[in-house]
Amino acid sequence: MKYNFVLIFLISFISFAQKSDQNLKFYGSKINLKEIENYKLKKNKLLNNPTNDVKIQGKIISTCPMKGCWMKMNVHNDTLLVRFKDYGFFVPKTGLEGKSVIINGKLSIDTLSVGQLKHYAEDAGKTKYEISLITKPEITLSFLADGVIIKN
Repeated sequence: MKYNFVLIFLISFISFAQKSDQNLKFYGSKINLKEIENYKLKKNKLLNNPTNDVKIQGKIISTCPMKGCWMKMNVHNDTLLVRFKDYGFFVPKTGLEGKSVIINGKLSIDTLSVGQLKHYAEDAGKTKYEISLITKPEITLSFLADGVIIKN
């Protein structure tokens, strides 16, 4: 009887471990689920150390529908523009909206030029008229990710 309990426990444990891995998709450098910063409490500290790597969690708003070379995510009411280090990896172009995501890399305040903004608008499928309305640079929260985990 004791062996049956141990066997059932082991089968359940292995089953759970496999399912949890299958619910995670890794992109770029493989990162883990440990040491995720509390963005809400540490936002100013994180922004004041743009050379330090940080791991944060949020929800995906959108991804680049052309290549998957950027995504926008919501983290405690802030929108972050996430780009991928050295264009070394991409995320899926569709179907990620609303999914939970963990990113690892560098957080900074960035100024996007009119040219960059028009490029991103074009990638996002904006009309020529909408793109022509972009006339000023934009200050944004940027994140250069070296690793991404998307939870299904």
